[in-house]
Amino acid sequence: MLERIREGSQGPWAMAIIALIVLSFVFAGVGSYLTSSGSTAVATVNGEEISAQELERAYQNQRAQMESQFGESIAQLFSSEQYLSDFKRNVLDRLIAEKLIQQEAVALGLRVSDEQIKETITQMPEFQFGGQFDNQRFQTILRQNGFQVADFRDYLRTQMTQNQLAAALTNSAFALEGEVELANTLQGQTRDANYLVIDSASFSEGVEVTEDDINAYYNANIAAFDTEEQVKLAYVMLSIDDLKSRVSVDDDEVRSYYENNLAGYQTEEERRVSHILIEFGDDTEAARAKAEALLAEIKAGADFATLAETSSEDTFSAEAGGDLDYITQDAMDPAFDEAAFAIENVGEVSDVVESEFGFHIIKLTDIKPSTTTAFEDVKSDIRESLLLDKATEAYFEDQNLMAEIAFEVPDTLEDVANAVDATVQETALFSRNMAPTALDHPAVLEAAFSSELIEEGVNSDIIEIDDETVVVVRVVEHEPQRTQSLEEVREGIVASLQDQKAQEAAQAWARERVNQLQKGESIDDALAEKSLNWEAAEGIARSGSTVNRAIVDKVFTLALGEGSQYDYVSLVSGDVAIVELTHVNPAPALEESVASTLKQRLSAMHGQRVYQQFVEGLRADADVTISPSL
Repeated sequence: MLERIREGSQGPWAMAIIALIVLSFVFAGVGSYLTSSGSTAVATVNGEEISAQELERAYQNQRAQMESQFGESIAQLFSSEQYLSDFKRNVLDRLIAEKLIQQEAVALGLRVSDEQIKETITQMPEFQFGGQFDNQRFQTILRQNGFQVADFRDYLRTQMTQNQLAAALTNSAFALEGEVELANTLQGQTRDANYLVIDSASFSEGVEVTEDDINAYYNANIAAFDTEEQVKLAYVMLSIDDLKSRVSVDDDEVRSYYENNLAGYQTEEERRVSHILIEFGDDTEAARAKAEALLAEIKAGADFATLAETSSEDTFSAEAGGDLDYITQDAMDPAFDEAAFAIENVGEVSDVVESEFGFHIIKLTDIKPSTTTAFEDVKSDIRESLLLDKATEAYFEDQNLMAEIAFEVPDTLEDVANAVDATVQETALFSRNMAPTALDHPAVLEAAFSSELIEEGVNSDIIEIDDETVVVVRVVEHEPQRTQSLEEVREGIVASLQDQKAQEAAQAWARERVNQLQKGESIDDALAEKSLNWEAAEGIARSGSTVNRAIVDKVFTLALGEGSQYDYVSLVSGDVAIVELTHVNPAPALEESVASTLKQRLSAMHGQRVYQQFVEGLRADADVTISPSL
C-alpha cells in the first residue's frame, strides 16, 4: 500500500499539488508554527492541539487573499458577526482536515527525502532571481522570517510528508474511456428546436384584481413593505491630495534635500563572494581543523570551486562552486560580512571565519563599486516627495484643528469647514446598504446611524477613511425604519398582482396549447389569434447559445416522439415560451487532444471527491473536540 501511495505522489500532477500547498504556507507567518507554545487550544484532533494563534493566522491569511481578490468591498461582509463566525469555523474545519491528513501520513510511514526538499526549495519563486535559484535571497528571506536553514527544512519535511498523502489520493483517481465518451456525448451534443414566446402582458386585459386580492397580498408580504432607516448627512472631508495644491517647494529646498540625503542616492558597494562552509557538528575543534586543512589546500593551489562542490556543507551554494552571488554590507552574519568586505583584491581568499553557522572560507570573485545618482535624475521625485511631506504635515495640523472645532461647536460644520478652507457637502437620504461612494465606509456608517448623532444632532468625531483622508459628519435629516401603509403601496401591489395573474393566464394558455400538440392536434388558429409565429433554432448548445437560457434548459429536457418533444417554460421576464424539440445532433467525434483534456478534468474531479471522502472518513473515526466558544 505504501509503495502505491509513493508512486501516486511522484507524477507531475502530484508535484504541482505539493508545490501549491507548500507555497500557500510559506512566509505567511509560518515561522511561528515552529515557535508557538503555551497557547489556548481551539480544537484538539486525536490529542493534538490546534492553537488559537494557528486559527488566527490561518484566518488572517485567508481574509487577506479574499481582500486582494475582491478589494475593500469584502470588508462589509466581515462586519457581519454571523458571516465572521461562519468564516472562522470554515477555516478551523480546514485546519482540522489538514491535521488529520498529517497524522495519517505519519501513521502510514510516509517520508520525504533530502533531495525532494532541496528540489522544492530551489523551485520556489520566492527564492529565485531571474528565473534561477538565488542563495543570497534564500538566506535573507529565511532570516527575515526567523528561520535557520535546518528549521526551514524540517518545516518543509512536515508539510511535504502530509502533502504526499493528499497528492496520492487526488492523483490516484482516474476516468474510464467510457466516462470520457459519455461526457463528450452529453457536452458536445446540440439540438434543433422551434419555439415561440407568449407575451404575458397580452393577457392583462382579462385580469381582475379585487380588494380581497390586494389585502391578502399586503398581509402575506408585509415584511417587504418595511422601509430601511435612512439619513441625510452634511460632511467636511479633508485629504492630503487636496492640500498638495496649497503648498509649494522651491528649487533651493530640493537641492538642499538632495545634498543632505546624498547617501540615499548612492548604491552600496556589492561584492560577489563564494564560500566553503564547515558546520560545527558535534566536535567544533575537528570542524575548525577541517576548515584549516581546506584553506591550506586552496593556498597550495587547489581549485576553490572544486573544493566547495566536494566539501562545503552549504549544499545549495556548493552546486555552484560555493557562489553566493552579490552581497551588500550587513546582508550576512556580522563575522562573515566583516571578513568578506576586508578582502582587498578580487580572487583573494580570507582566513577561516567563524560565524553562527560554522566555519567559512570566503573568496572574493567580483566588486561592484558604489555609484551616485545625479541630481537632475531625481529632482522631480524629490520635489514630489517634499510636496507630499508638507501636505502631510498640514494634513495632520488641519485634522487636529477639525477635531477641536467639531467638538467645541457641535451644532454646525460651517466653522469646521472655514478653519481648514473646505466646504460643507450634503448627501441625499440613503440607507446603510446604499451609501454614497465617498462615505461608503464601515466607520462612517456606524457613526451616521448612531443614536448620538441622530438624537443629539451633534458632529461626529474625526473619522479616518484611509491613511490620507478624514471626514467629520453630522445628521441633518433622519427617517426611521417603518412599515408602509396599504395606501402607500396599493399602486405597486395592484401592478404586481396584474402581472402575476397575466403570467398565470399565459401559462394556462401555453399549457393548453402544449396538451393539444401532444395529442397531435393543430394549434395554428390559436397562434394566429395571438399573432404568434414559431422561430427555428438550429445547433443549440448547452452553453454559449444566443437563445434564452430557460428555453435552452427546457430543450435539453425533451425527447423526440410521442408528444414528449413539446413543453412550455416560464421566462425570467415573466413571459412564457412553448418549445418543440425537432432534432438531436450527436456530438462530433472526440479528438485525441480534447479527449486527453476531458479525461484529466474528469480525473481531477474524481480525485477531489476521493480526497474529500477520505477526510470525512478520517474525521468520522477521529476524536475531535472543538472549543465551545467557536
